[in-house]
Amino acid sequence: MPRISLPHPDTMTPEQRRVHDSIVNGPRGRIQGPLRAALHNPELAERWSALGALLRYGTGLSRRQAELAILVTGRASQSPFEWYAHEIEAEKAGIERVVIDALLQQRLPEGLDETDTVIVQVAMELKRLHSITDDTYARALALLGERTLVELTALVGYYTMVAMTLNAHEIPLPEGVAPAFALPQHQARA
Repeated sequence: MPRISLPHPDTMTPEQRRVHDSIVNGPRGRIQGPLRAALHNPELAERWSALGALLRYGTGLSRRQAELAILVTGRASQSPFEWYAHEIEAEKAGIERVVIDALLQQRLPEGLDETDTVIVQVAMELKRLHSITDDTYARALALLGERTLVELTALVGYYTMVAMTLNAHEIPLPEGVAPAFALPQHQARA
């Protein structure tokens, strides 16, 4: 059970319903995870959704590259829901199972090309160090350019916000889905 109520379409205010329908009819095709909680403030949910759509679908990162960074972020943030949702998206984006498994173990996957490697390193360093080392930054800048590096940093920040919302409100995994990794003690269910 989540810690808070999650607005249901049948009981939403007209503004909540308008935002809900806009999200469902957009590129996401559904509303799940943190946006369910954000609907308590429809304006927040609407702006949150717009930022997420931009970062996920409107940057210089390919779908594969974005999903690599999101998986790193979800795992480092210890967010079972974020991991669950984006493991599925990563597979759809063609990310190999061996790569997903390495990210689940919080290891740099072997065999990635240079750009994918630096994307994973940037995300890992942002989550671990809250910044990027000079060497990784220089390589990322050379491979991605300024705009895409800024977008990657924003993507990691955005999905950190997503993970914190999911974790704080204990948004549940779908029924029958077990967490892919052990939960921290404060998240463990009795």
